Amino acid sequence: MSRVSDRMPPTQAESVIKNIIREIGQECAAHGETVSETLAAFMVKAVVLDPSNGFNMDRTLMKSDVQKLVKLCVSRLLDSKNPSLDTIKMQVYFDMNYTSRAALQSIFPQAELGTFLTLSKKDKERQLKELTMVVTGIRLFNRDCGKGGEGIDDLPAILQEAIPATTQHIDSQLQIAQDQAYRYTAILETVAKNPLLSMELQPYMLKEALYNMRQYETFLQIILSDIITCAEEVEMMIKQLGAQLEQLKMTVKSKTAVPTSQVFPIFIALSNLWTSFQDETVLISVLSNLTTHLEPFLGAHELLFPEKVMQNLLDGLTVKTDVCRMKEHMEDRVRPVDFRKQEWLFPETTANFDKLLIQYRGFCAYTFATTDGLLLPGNPAIGILKYKEKYYTFNTRDAAYLFAESPENYIDLIKEKAKKNAELIQLLELHQQFETLIPYSQMKDVDKHHIKPITKCESSTQTDTHILPPTIVRSYEWNEWELRRKAIKLANLRRKVTHSVQTDLSHMRRENCSQVYPPKDASTQSMRESSTRVPRPQIYIAGLRGGQGKITYGVKVNLTRAVDET
Repeated sequence: MSRVSDRMPPTQAESVIKNIIREIGQECAAHGETVSETLAAFMVKAVVLDPSNGFNMDRTLMKSDVQKLVKLCVSRLLDSKNPSLDTIKMQVYFDMNYTSRAALQSIFPQAELGTFLTLSKKDKERQLKELTMVVTGIRLFNRDCGKGGEGIDDLPAILQEAIPATTQHIDSQLQIAQDQAYRYTAILETVAKNPLLSMELQPYMLKEALYNMRQYETFLQIILSDIITCAEEVEMMIKQLGAQLEQLKMTVKSKTAVPTSQVFPIFIALSNLWTSFQDETVLISVLSNLTTHLEPFLGAHELLFPEKVMQNLLDGLTVKTDVCRMKEHMEDRVRPVDFRKQEWLFPETTANFDKLLIQYRGFCAYTFATTDGLLLPGNPAIGILKYKEKYYTFNTRDAAYLFAESPENYIDLIKEKAKKNAELIQLLELHQQFETLIPYSQMKDVDKHHIKPITKCESSTQTDTHILPPTIVRSYEWNEWELRRKAIKLANLRRKVTHSVQTDLSHMRRENCSQVYPPKDASTQSMRESSTRVPRPQIYIAGLRGGQGKITYGVKVNLTRAVDET
């Protein structure tokens, strides 16, 4: 179909595609089956993608190709016992009817208020809107006081009753879907190990049934997540409503007249809160109806796999839950040292480990590629492989090692498998690989594609005890008695006299110090070598000690040797 748009003008290509879809719808209607244009368009894409149908994407579709395409699409759309068709119908219905809380805005959003007010009569319209909100707030206040507000439903009470009932119903449906998916998985896991058994069970379309049940489980989890968020919002709004009413009662009390500037903002806040309650009521109703309308797309299970058939197929098999499968290989973790080029992420080394968008909706990529489409849940605790900015999980360490050796090979195998079973494109979130639009039900997960892992590691730092120089004054004293003691000590010190004595042993003795230049080696070159030696003077004074009289007489004795004696 892409070659049609490449070689034809856009308007002509669009016309051809519309004619094909219209013809498919008419053929189905002639057989008593009503098919929407969206479902017909999806089926056209599924038939063209399937390599077994022989459509060449490199040439323009001829008239015979168009007739063949219409025939194949009609044949698949009229196959009422095919779980694959039920899955595609379920996906189309969910995508067309799913409503998130972001879509439930008030009829007059705040973002468009500025544009709206620029029109003529803007003041009147603004006053009318505020007046409506004030009147709503007054009626809510009177209803709370028991003095009016007839005809106003108790939305908080209705929501508090509806949310648990809806949650309980979805939980029960989710448990049934998971139990059935576990049973299909146990049978297919045995079939994958026994080729002979695979030939016997091929007509049962077990894999198509597993895909149908896993898709139903996924949609229920999306709806349940929205209802849990709704319950949190309602709980918060009930607290806000009580606080606003209590503030209003404290403001009004028994006064006969209250300034509008004090009460009108509270009335408007009450009106906005009540509008939010109405939005949550609509959202709960939409999600509840959506859950109910998904159940008819499971009809093929009762036809193909009644309980007696399932018991025969499960004879001697052990049915494992997803949790049990993860616990079996919890300790068999990937060793990053075994890989030089691949990067592995673990819970203890990645801060946002739980927020990473895992490929194939968390199913093991290796198992799906090597067993012709068996869906086994991956175990992130084993290790998440980061490959080309995408993240993959595996059910065992051996599967992780084998996939890491040649990721592109297994990715291509999965893509080829998805071409044969078009429902896998949405189930495994392969829209970007097939260049199609992301379904509305998955729009809220688009931001996850940009989430990068925040790795973490152990580290430590050390700082000085006192970064700044100390400013402690050691001489400071706070004790008054200590200060007095020091003052008395200083005062007594002024009256003290220092005395010194000298003994005979210390007479005429003192410590001397001198500075000398250390000897240095020097040499000169001359015609002849000669040397001289000067005698060292030796002069002594006798009679300085031991004198008995008051006058000391000294005798100078020169003992220096003559020059010629040296």
